[in-house]
Amino acid sequence: MTAAAPKANRPTRRDCRRCRHYYITWEARVPHGCRAMGFKSQYLPYLQVFRVSGQNCQSFSPRPK
Repeated sequence: MTAAAPKANRPTRRDCRRCRHYYITWEARVPHGCRAMGFKSQYLPYLQVFRVSGQNCQSFSPRPK
């Protein structure tokens, strides 16, 4: 019998659309942007950060109401 494989590390879901740093670029290839990290992406920024660094986004800051 073999030991169960550890669960894959998964990102903590962040709603980028509620973050003050998130913006829509209006570019078809890279529609999502993050001002805090200075990039545009095809995916939501929290997913892109996790894909590149393996860590959850540390720049999330809620938008003011």
